[in-house]
Order: sequence, then C-alpha cells, then structure tokens
Amino acid sequence: MGGTDVYELPLRHAETEFFPGRPAPVLTFGGEFIGPTIRAKAGRRVKVRYVNRLDRAATVHLHGGHVPPDSDGFPMDLIEPGRSRVFDYPNRQQGATLWYHDHTCSREAEHVYRGLAGFYLIEGEDEAALRLPRGAYDVPIMIRDARFDENGGMIFEPSPLPTTLHTNGRLQPYFPVDARKYRFRVLNATLHRIVELDLGGLEMVQIASDGGLLPEPLPRKKIMIVPGERVEIVVDFSAQAVGSKLVLNDVYDGVSEPVMRFDVVRQARDSSRVPGRLRELPEMPAATVVRDVKLSFSASGEEFAINDRTFDPDRVDTRIVEGTTEIWRVTNTDPADTPFGPVQHTFHMHLVPFRVLDRNGGPVLPGENGLKDTVLVRPGETVRVQATFSGYKGRYLYHCHLQEHSDIGMMAQMEIV
Repeated sequence: MGGTDVYELPLRHAETEFFPGRPAPVLTFGGEFIGPTIRAKAGRRVKVRYVNRLDRAATVHLHGGHVPPDSDGFPMDLIEPGRSRVFDYPNRQQGATLWYHDHTCSREAEHVYRGLAGFYLIEGEDEAALRLPRGAYDVPIMIRDARFDENGGMIFEPSPLPTTLHTNGRLQPYFPVDARKYRFRVLNATLHRIVELDLGGLEMVQIASDGGLLPEPLPRKKIMIVPGERVEIVVDFSAQAVGSKLVLNDVYDGVSEPVMRFDVVRQARDSSRVPGRLRELPEMPAATVVRDVKLSFSASGEEFAINDRTFDPDRVDTRIVEGTTEIWRVTNTDPADTPFGPVQHTFHMHLVPFRVLDRNGGPVLPGENGLKDTVLVRPGETVRVQATFSGYKGRYLYHCHLQEHSDIGMMAQMEIV
C-alpha cells in the first residue's frame, strides 16, 4: 500500500493452556499468547491499527522504536475499550530485534505479564549480504515468567517468591532443529528476573544486542539477559548427531532452570555463515551535556523514584535540544543487601539507542559494545551512557524496565525541543 505495510491487531481476552486441559485467562494481541511477530523492513513504513476489545484501557509501546511521540505509547495516552488507534512506525533505523508491549500507567506490569507483548523485527538492508541464517532458521524466542495457581492460571501479585519460566507461551518447550546454523533472537520479557543462558557448554555466538548487529561476533558460553533486553545469537548444531537433545538452561545465581530444548532431527545443507565483521557503529559526536540520573527508593520507602521524584505525567524532568549528544551517569543507590537480595534496576530510554561507555569507570559487560536501549545497573553502580537525541521533538520516557518498579514511580519524562 504505497510503500506502507498496514496491520490491524485487536487487544482481546483469550485463554491459553500452560498445562494441558487447564485453560487460563490471558490478555492478548490478536487472540494468541504471545502476540504475532511483525517483520518490518528498514526504511519501509508500518502502520498498525490497535483495536481495544478488552474490558480496560491500554496503550502500546514499540520498545526500541524510533517513532513520533504520538506513536510511542505514552502511559496516559490510552485506547479506551471499544476504541481504536493507528500507530505510525517509520522504521528509519537499522535492522534490530524490537518488541511491542503495553505501557499503561501503573498497570503495565500486570498487562505485560498476562500477555500483552509481541516481537517486532526490523530487517536491515545490509543483513542479506552477510548471509546470516534466515527464513525458517531465524527464530524469535521470548522468555517470560509466572507463578501459577492450582488451576493453571497465572497469579499476578508483586512478590519475591520464585517464578517459573515459560518460553514462547509454553512451559519447557522443545524445538526440532536441523544439524546446521540457526539465528535466535532472544528477549527477556520477564517482570524482574535476570536470566543467564547456558546451552550445556555449546558455544553461542552473539551477533546483536538491543539496537542491532554488533561490530563483530562474540563467542560465548553463557549469556546474561536482563528484563527488556534482547540478544541475538547464532548456534551451530552441525556437529550434533541426529537424535541429540540440548537443553538451554537459565543458570543465573547458581540455580538451573530449563528454558527450552533443541532436538536435532535431520541433517541439512547450510550456506549461511557468521562473518568476522557485522555492522560498523555510527560515530559518537562530542557530548555537550552531562546529566546525573539516580535510581532509588522514594523518601517514603514504598515507591521507587528517579532523582528522588516519582513519576508525574504533567511534569517534564529533562529538556534536551534536538540533535545534541549527551552523557548520562545512571546510578543505582539502592542496597545490595536486603532480605530479598540485591535491588537491581534496568535503565531503559525511549526514542534513541545509546552506547554504554563504562561501569564504575571500568569495562562494560560482554556484548555491551553495540547500540543499546536497556542496561543493567547493579546496586552501588554507576553506568555512563551516551546518546544523540535526533529525529523527533516531543515528550518521551526513561525508566526502570523492571515493570513493577516503573509502575510505582520509577519513570521520568524528557522533552526534546
């Protein structure tokens, strides 16, 4: 349609079976848990009409999207039940793994937990020439978590109690694979769980992070992913015998839990590859402003805050001149020692990606040398990030992407002027 792809997605109630024969109520895009994957082309516009058939207001944020402010999914900019709205995604950005999810003020955590999330994949023009695995061998993997009641339904209750991982809407699924290379686009869509992936010691080659391809591939045996973060990996099963079964586990903090299983079912020809160079990073202009962003409990101790202020949709916390480059020093001042463990935060910025410069003045974590939009900030840690705020003027958010934290105050508003 005139260089634009047009979709309609209803937000609607549905049921899914996490446990066979025990249907559980969920919130969905399109009636499926999880939402449909949208594949877009870099430089080609997508318009999505979201139709709200729920019994509650909601909105939609394209996480990682460089979009106009009225299509960003501001938490108070709601689609009421029975109404619809068209969101405009120009896709004037490089290829990357994005995701769309609810961003309703104070209810985002519950809405996303119950199912309002899906993949949005932008395919870059440069990727075909690299001959990375593609088509049926390019597979998105969404890792989520939940607590379940005796009837198999999800319990939503902010709590330090353990949760169970589920992947692409299934508990401990298996995936038949050919004995060849696969590209897996992995998203941590849990509410507050950090996961560390281990494939039984098999090498996983990281090729991309939030903002797209890294400059060069990074072979890894374990990969940590925080809520909201995406990591793309290539796994080569060619050395595995047909009939082999490999389990992808979460081994974070010394506890092993299965994420999914790969069953090698057949031999296959493979012309894909992982080249030594992937995508050069854009130059970083000189920063003209340095800002401090403190993530912490509020003064009451019952909410979370940014720079000691909880979210107010009528207040602009930061004004930025369009086209300028800034360095933000993001510090987590919350304790490492509580009865429930350390208070972690994950910092997420809307509109533009950033570069992670250092952690407490030292090196960044493996895989953080690419373009990012979500980054872990551990207790007592200061992470410096640099971004150029170009393309659109208007109001956008920055917040903790542990959604239970942003729901109770840890969110702020920047205005590009």
